[in-house]
Amino acid sequence: MALIITDECINCDVCEPECPNGAIYQGDEIYEIDPDLCTECVGHYETSQCVEVCPVDCIPKDPEHEESYEVLYEKYLKITGEAD
Repeated sequence: MALIITDECINCDVCEPECPNGAIYQGDEIYEIDPDLCTECVGHYETSQCVEVCPVDCIPKDPEHEESYEVLYEKYLKITGEAD
């Protein structure tokens, strides 16, 4: 499941540089997460780095993009060019 940034975001800029896949970007009003690039840090870290650094806890799992660990890992392999 990809993550999503809610409208509680305060635009503090700490999440964007933490994303190893470049999935986080500045949207029109708040930061947003590209679900095609979000792997919840699977393949890179044990935990989602953006969630770890967010001071307002506004980055939950996105119910619109449910994905298993295996699917997230396959996405990680594709993004990093490590897929067969």
